[in-house]
Parts: sequence; structure tokens; C-alpha cells
Amino acid sequence: MADGVKPRVKVPKQASAGDTITIKTLISHKMESGQRKDKEGNVIPRSIINRFVAEFNGETVIDVTLEPAISTNPYFEFEAVVPESGDFTFTWYDDDGDVYTTTKSISVG
Repeated sequence: MADGVKPRVKVPKQASAGDTITIKTLISHKMESGQRKDKEGNVIPRSIINRFVAEFNGETVIDVTLEPAISTNPYFEFEAVVPESGDFTFTWYDDDGDVYTTTKSISVG
């Protein structure tokens, strides 16, 4: 597991049925494109978050494939319609095979 990787997510705690909400996500990750060299001239292996998926109650809201040009600490802001109370699950996939997941609940009233 990469050092210092920490996902952060902001989802409103409540909404009305059918509301469009804004979701903000950020994952702390150094990211390495695989194109730089260290002091000895060796290529630093690629290490990026290569995929981000957000689901609501098991249905995909957003699924993004990331490429080496992605910045350090990738940030996503997107909108989703919430028809009912439920859970958002956010998953980031790392080149080294690690998977980082966090879940946030929203109450619809």
C-alpha cells in the first residue's frame, strides 16, 4: 500500500427526493508518471490512481479511467440525483493493486 494515501469525500447528509447534489472527492496520493528518473538515472516506476468509481446503492454514478498525466492528489467534483436514502461508495484503484474505498450515507426526506 502506498504511503500517506487518504481518501476524503463530501456528501450532503440530507436531501429531498429527486434533488441533484454536489459531491466532492479528493485522494491524497503522490502520483508518479513513470517517466522521471531518480538521482542515479533509474526510471521511477509509474504509481498512479488509475481508476475512480462512485456508486449509489450499488448503481454506478461515475466511472473514470485515469492516465499518467493526472495530477497529484486527484480531485473530482460531480453531481448526482438522489431518488432515495442510501449509501454512496467511492473506490480508487492504485497501480500497485491497492484499492481504497470509503462510504457516505445520505438521508432523503
